Parts: sequence; structure tokens; C-alpha cells
Amino acid sequence: MIIDKEEIQKKKKKLDDCKAFLKKEFIGIDTIINDVMEYLQIWYLMPEILTRPVVINLWGMTGVGKTDLVRKMVSFLEFQNRFAEIELSNTDETTWNKSVADILQSNGLSDEKPGIVLFDEIQRFNTLDADGTPVAQTKFTDFWELLSDGRLSKRERDDLEHYLFSYLFRKKENERRKVNGETDLEENPYLNLWDAKELKKYLSIEDDVMSIIDMKEEDMVKLILKKQKEKKIYEPVDYSKMLIIISGNLDEAFQMSRETSEADVDANIFHAFTKKITVVDIKNALTRKFRPEQVARFGNIHLIYFSLKTEDFNQLIQRELDNLKKKTKAKFGVSLKISKNINALIYRNGVFPVQGVRPVFSSVVDILDTNLSKFLFEAIIHDDKAIEIDYLESKKTITGKIGSKVVEVPYLGRIDKIRQTNQLDAVANISVHECGHAISYILYTGFAPLQLKSKVASSYAAGFTFPHQIHDTRESLLDKIKIYLAGGIAEEIIFGEKNASIGRSHDREQATTLAIDYVRKYGFEDDYQVTYNLEDYPHRMQQDITDVKIEKLMQELAKKTREDLLTHVELLKNMSKVLSKKGSMEPKEIYDIAQKHNLEVSIKEEGHLHIAEYHKMLNL
Repeated sequence: MIIDKEEIQKKKKKLDDCKAFLKKEFIGIDTIINDVMEYLQIWYLMPEILTRPVVINLWGMTGVGKTDLVRKMVSFLEFQNRFAEIELSNTDETTWNKSVADILQSNGLSDEKPGIVLFDEIQRFNTLDADGTPVAQTKFTDFWELLSDGRLSKRERDDLEHYLFSYLFRKKENERRKVNGETDLEENPYLNLWDAKELKKYLSIEDDVMSIIDMKEEDMVKLILKKQKEKKIYEPVDYSKMLIIISGNLDEAFQMSRETSEADVDANIFHAFTKKITVVDIKNALTRKFRPEQVARFGNIHLIYFSLKTEDFNQLIQRELDNLKKKTKAKFGVSLKISKNINALIYRNGVFPVQGVRPVFSSVVDILDTNLSKFLFEAIIHDDKAIEIDYLESKKTITGKIGSKVVEVPYLGRIDKIRQTNQLDAVANISVHECGHAISYILYTGFAPLQLKSKVASSYAAGFTFPHQIHDTRESLLDKIKIYLAGGIAEEIIFGEKNASIGRSHDREQATTLAIDYVRKYGFEDDYQVTYNLEDYPHRMQQDITDVKIEKLMQELAKKTREDLLTHVELLKNMSKVLSKKGSMEPKEIYDIAQKHNLEVSIKEEGHLHIAEYHKMLNL
């Protein structure tokens, strides 16, 4: 094989340019872009040496830019005519295509030359139900064949033989009718459009369909007979030069994607949690959707998108505002000066960390684009060349200063509006509840929770205390139970038992689950050492004999939690007042107020794992 070094250098330059372009287009995914460019390098520079397709898997929550990244990369590399985007389905709904081979052929990608195919939303093609039951599949089963060795079987030889038989039958029928003196004969010697398209696929003809239509049917039959002798038309199509990109959302791995009140959780917290997701977590998630032999066919190139950080969202917002400034200047000759108050308004109402970038784009349109026209009208009418845009929090108005005139547009952010509807009494109740969780969290872990909220973007009053990751042990399970119970108990202490709310229901469910597992699953109670929660085991243990011990355990932990909170009741009252007024508290604020009440506490970063010092215990 002759290697054209100059051509490779040109392609390498194209790849480097593509990488730089993508990094300008996307924010917060530089690592993903670097990895994608690295893995496709051999496919792009020297596809001739490949013996099987390159398979790259992209995993992440919705809105992080998986599909868009592939589309823009394809466009920059000028592979649009060698690209297919496929969303597989395991349902029986009627479609023209029943196999991957059909789709690739219809996109002109069955000629064994380099191409790109994106299999998007692959989680919808699951072959196992949630309970592990196999899903019946009637379509696209050759997808697994493609991933296995990069070869797909062609149509059955019956397809071509059927075409030959039809041609010979028509020819013989015409001859018979001529002998009988009939005049309404099928004399069109050329192919029809359908036959031309089908034969192009069967015979892998490089000519376009219109050229094939110009062939006489007699010549096509000769071509078929020639190809049959060559035998190649019956061999599988070799897709070893194909770049296969698989993309999907795996809720089993990205559990935080189902978190409630996601508009109020710090983006950095979600980022820290997604950073801990590994290839092993992805493969474990895949095993719950696909059979083991199928999981193996995805290969080992699994690229994991982290959720965006706070600074990424801020950078994204600023980029959108800069683009708006450029467009306004180019189109209307008017310069915009946009206050940072606008950035903050967009962030508060447009950032949902688990939903990616799309809500941000729509919020920019909602907050600025729709109101900008009112300011531009004034500027154009009075021939002003500059507009200063600001947001006045106290008046809830977006202002546009044009010359000496100020135009005011009343505006309350959609999410801000929901937050403000939380009633004072409900917020006070929630504040005490969440501070109960927070103080117990400090007592049993030694550090402040990542975030404390009593006003969230919800149609009903709600709050949350966001914890770090805690390594499960005998002691930490008991501590978790006490932390769960502390919210409801704090309400009883401050408001009296008769005024305690039902907001404890979810907490008690979680605490009960942990207590049951403590006894039945993990064997941390000396009196019960077998596993009592084996549902499918034919000789399973009687679970109810553990109920008394579990109830007693919960009572003891509730009593201890109450005692601990009463010891710090002044802190509970004062922290609740601060949280009720502000609606949220950051770790530093929690630290400061705890220190004033002589409660030792430290601050740990997002992603910190609370785990015993096993290394020191082993004296290493």
C-alpha cells in the first residue's frame, strides 16, 4: 500500500481545525471533543488499514450536545453525503425499513467506502425490560451483526432470481402474444424507477439511479448474469471503513437526571456527581437494557458527558448575549450594553442543570429577544446608536436607556414567579424541617451539607438538603436514618407535635427502607444473620419475624435524634429563621452560624466521599 504523506498531512490539518471549531461551538465539553478527535483519527487519516469499524459511544443526560456535536463534526469534515442518522426502535410500528442494511443502502453507504453512521437514542432499542425479561425484536436485528464484525449480509439470492424470472416471463409472454396476433404488448425496453433503485442496491452499482433507468432491461439482465458468475453480489457488504457513533441517555447511570427541583440545585453539585460516573457504571447500566453478549459489542470506547458547571452556564449565557450584540449591530447599527443583572436573571430562570443547554437558549429569547424590539423601535425612531439594558430587581422591570430616555418593561421571570408564590407560613415550616436535616447532617458527618433550600421553583412549597456521597457502613446507615427522621422531629420540637406536617412521609419511607436493609439484607443485627429479603428464593426466610427488631431500632434512633436536636435547639431556631428569610443557605453560611453556636463543622467540596479512614486503620 502506497501512503500519500502529503494527503495525510492535509487531513491531519483538517482534523485539528475541526477540533478548534468544535471547541468554539460547544462549552464545557473540551475533553469529549479531544477524545472523539483522537479516536476517529485512524479512521479519517488511513481508513485502508481498518479491518473492522471504529465504534465510539457517547453517553450523557439530555441537552449536553451529543447529537449536535456529531452533526457539526460531519459538516466540518464535509461528510454530509456519506452520513446517516438512525434512531432504532424495537416496536412493531410500520416503517419502510426493517433492517440497518436497508437504511445504509438507501443512503448510498453500502459501497464499502468510508462513511459515518450515528445511532441516536440507543436506550430506546433495549432488548431487556426493566425486570430483565427479553423484548421481542422484529426489526433492525442486523445492528448487532454490524457491531460484531462490520459486515452485513446482502439480500437473498431469491431477490435477483425473482427479477430475472419476471423479466424472462414477460419476454416469453410477449413472444406468445405476438404469435397470437395481439397488439397490446409490454414493449417498454427500459427499466422503471423502482427496478432501477432496487438493482442499484442489489448489484452495488456506483452509477446514479437516473443513469440506470436509461439502461435497457435486456442489458441489465446481462449485467445481472455477469455479476452472478462473479459471486461477489452474494457476499456480505464490508463496513469496516465505517465510523459508527452510538449515542444515548442512560438514566440508570445518570440517576441525578431524575432529581426534583433541578432548577434550584447548584450546577456544580450535579457536575461533581456526574464526574464520578465511570465506564464500569455505563456498562452496568447497559446490562440492565441489553443482553451481556450485546453489551460486549458496544466495545470499550465510552465517552461520558459531565453535566455543565456553573461557570459553563455563565459562559454560555454570555456567548448568547455577545451573539445578540453582534447581530443587533450588524442589522440595525445599534450597540447594546447589557448589565450583569440580565445575566443573573437568565441564569435564575433558564438554568436547569439536568436539562442541559436548551432551557438557557429559550430563556434568552423569552427575556431579551422579545423585549429588545421595544427598545430598538425607540432607538431607530430617535436615531440613537446605543441602548443600555438592565434589570431592576426591586421594580421587577427590564429597562432600556436610549439617550436620555428610559423605557421600562415589567418582567418577572417565570421561575422567579413560582419561587415567590411560596407562602410565608409554608416556607417557615419547611425551613425548620430542612434545618433539622442539616443539623443532624453536621452532627453525624462533621461537615455542612452542599446546599440548603426552603424556597424552590415548585407549584407547591418544598425544600431540600443536598448531601455529599456517603460510603455505606453499619454506622453510616444508622446516621442516615437519623438524618432522614430529623426533619419531622425538628417540626415537633419547634411547632409542637400537633402542628407537625406530613412533609415527613418520603423521609420516613427512606429511613424505613434503610432500617429494613440494615437487619434483613446486611445482617448488622446479631440476632438475624441470614438474608431475609430473598423474594425469589424457594426457601426464603419469614420476613415478619424481623419486624419487631426493625420497629425497636427505628424507635431508638428517633429518640436519639430528638435528644441531639434538643441539645442544639437554639441553633435550630436561629438557622431556621435565616433560612426562612433567605430561602437558601450555602455551606459557608451554614458553617458560620454553626460556629457561633459552638458546633464544630467543616466544609467539603462537591464530589467529596464521606468514608472511614480504612487506610490508617490498616496501618499502611
